[in-house]
Amino acid sequence: MLELGSVASAYRDGIVDTGRETQFLFFVAFLLSFGFIRTSAHMIRAQVSWWPGNVDVRGTHIHHLVWGIILLMINGYVGVAIHPGDPWRDVVAIGFGIGMGLTLDEFALWLNLKDVYWSKEGRRSIDAVLVAAGLSGILLVGFRGWIDAATDVEDAVFAVTGAIGILGIVLAIVNAAKEKFGMAIWSIVAPVVGLPSAFRLGKPKSVWARLFYRHAKLERSERRFAGPRGEPFWRRTGELAGRLRLGAGGVRGT
Repeated sequence: MLELGSVASAYRDGIVDTGRETQFLFFVAFLLSFGFIRTSAHMIRAQVSWWPGNVDVRGTHIHHLVWGIILLMINGYVGVAIHPGDPWRDVVAIGFGIGMGLTLDEFALWLNLKDVYWSKEGRRSIDAVLVAAGLSGILLVGFRGWIDAATDVEDAVFAVTGAIGILGIVLAIVNAAKEKFGMAIWSIVAPVVGLPSAFRLGKPKSVWARLFYRHAKLERSERRFAGPRGEPFWRRTGELAGRLRLGAGGVRGT
C-alpha cells in the first residue's frame, strides 16, 4: 500500500499538477494500442485457436488501419470543433492515442498502398512508431520543462528557447521523412546534431524522396545509400560494435 501511495503521489506531483495528464494519457494509450494490435497480428498469424481472427466483411479483410483512421477522425473532430471539458478531454486524448497506434502499426501499408505487413517494407511501420513514440515521450517529458523554465527569464531568452525547440521538431520531421530515424531523435535532444543530416540526401525509398526527388537526384540517393549505408541505424550500430570487438580481439591476439 505504501508503494502504491508513493506512485500515486509521484503521478499527481509530476503529471497532474504540471498540466500534463492529457499528454500522458494519450502517450500511454498510443503505446498500449500498438502493443496490443501487434501482439494480435502475431497471434492471428500463428493461428492460435482461441484468439479472434481478422475482421472480414463479405470476403473483404478490414485492416485495423481503418478502425484507427475512424478513431482519429472522430476524436480529432471532437477535440478541435467541440473542445470538451474535463473529463471528456482526457477520454478524447485516449481515443486519439488508440487510433494513432492502430494507424501507425500499418504505416507501411498506407505508404506503399499494398499489404506489406510481414515483408521487409513492413518494418517501416515499426520505424514510424518508434519515431512517434520518441517524439511524444520527449515532448511529454522535456518540452513542458522548457516552457516552465523560460517563464522565469527574459522575453528574449524565452524566444530563443522556443525557437530551438521548434527547430528541433522541424529537423526531426525532416530527418524522419528522409528515413534517418536516429538523427530524428537526436534532433529533438540536440537540434544542432540533426541540422547537417536534414540538409543531406535522404534515402531513395523515403517519403521525402518520393515527394521531391526526380531522376538525377534519385540516382544520387541510390548510389549514396547502396549497401550497408542504406540499412536502419540500429543495424549499422550493431555491425560497428561487432567490428570494434573483432578489432580489439585481433589486437589482443597480436
